[in-house]
Amino acid sequence: MQADSTSTTPILESLTPSEIFNYIGDLLNTTLFSLKETPVTLLSIFIFILFIIGFSHLGSFVKKLLHKKVLPRFIKDGGLRFTLARMTQYVVMIIGLLVSFQFIGIDLTGLAVIFGFLSVGIGFGLQNITSNFISGLIVLFERPISIGDRVLVNGIEGDVQEINIRSTTVRSLNNISIIVPNSEFISKDVVNYSYGDPTYRLAIDVGVSYNSDLDLVIKALNEVAEESDSIMKTPKHNVHLRSFGDSAWNMKLLVWVSNVKEHYTILNELNQAIVRKFREYDIEIPFPQRDINFRNDLSKETYSNKNVKQDN
Repeated sequence: MQADSTSTTPILESLTPSEIFNYIGDLLNTTLFSLKETPVTLLSIFIFILFIIGFSHLGSFVKKLLHKKVLPRFIKDGGLRFTLARMTQYVVMIIGLLVSFQFIGIDLTGLAVIFGFLSVGIGFGLQNITSNFISGLIVLFERPISIGDRVLVNGIEGDVQEINIRSTTVRSLNNISIIVPNSEFISKDVVNYSYGDPTYRLAIDVGVSYNSDLDLVIKALNEVAEESDSIMKTPKHNVHLRSFGDSAWNMKLLVWVSNVKEHYTILNELNQAIVRKFREYDIEIPFPQRDINFRNDLSKETYSNKNVKQDN
């Protein structure tokens, strides 16, 4: 063992720096495989990866620059700004991919081989990823949802925060981020409260006693709507007697709010105002009532049971 170590040490020490660089260069330029008669080496793969990473960071930088500094000067719609910035990022990344292939000397016609492998991969389990990617492009172009929209997805209400390649981030009302696949917005029913118009019609249900003065009840609800600064004056509010319940008239106050995101806050304000206004006019909000009727007289049944015991 000592002879081997002493024999290899002079060999390593005898190599000059130029010979070491030449050895590393030969290793990096070793052909691994060929695409359309184009050799692919370790060096070309390394340069290709560097180009992809560089253009990826460049695309993210351009997107942030456009979305936060450039586009706000010309476009007020935040959703449109995000769409344009995101599509610019995709364009930069596609250009970077093409430039990377050209720089390492691979003919673009050779990409057909790569796409062939990708199609096989899609057939074996990438259908979901591909579907979400295409759905993401449809969402960006058609804009059924935009950044900042109030949506209801799978029973969860929240605001759209970001639309990515595969999924969309929705921030719930409890400040929880929910990652929703883009295909959910294309293949399923999605409620978008902010689509086209952010106004929202808010309905407040309240029951009043049958002994109440109906005209006074309508007057009280009208005053609640007229005295509120949180609701819109146009369209005008409405007061309806919707149905006759078991123990109350079922009234409904319909008002319009300018921003759907504030409807829970305004609902709370109007409910409190209704309670105060009803107390001011002495209008009763009844409790649920049930009448129980007994077919047999309990006193007679108890007396008969006593007689039976005495006979025994």
